Amino acid sequence: MRMSFKMESRVEDGITVISCTGRITFGEDSSALRANMKRVLEFNRKIVLNLSGVPYIDSGGLGTLVGVYSSARAAGADIKLVGLGQRLRDVLSITKLVTVFEAYDTEQEAIAAFHHER
Repeated sequence: MRMSFKMESRVEDGITVISCTGRITFGEDSSALRANMKRVLEFNRKIVLNLSGVPYIDSGGLGTLVGVYSSARAAGADIKLVGLGQRLRDVLSITKLVTVFEAYDTEQEAIAAFHHER
């Protein structure tokens, strides 16, 4: 049975941390990610997206990630990624998207990076 995609968000230190669980694939999963991120961006410009619970992301999911990131940047917001597994790191490397996203090992590091940018 396929694990359904879920997102949980909380605010820590004025920064919204969104933890994703499950596969991010083209269709419902990527639409849910896009809709949720859009909603969060309405009230918070600083987001940490934790992908440690995401075992797989397909090209549609990757496209959504890039789209969300681009529209966030255009709106003056910022998204930092954490919890990238080896497979996701490889995909970002191969597609050269590793240069687009800011990725950190832990949520604490990502949150601290936001505070240093003030």
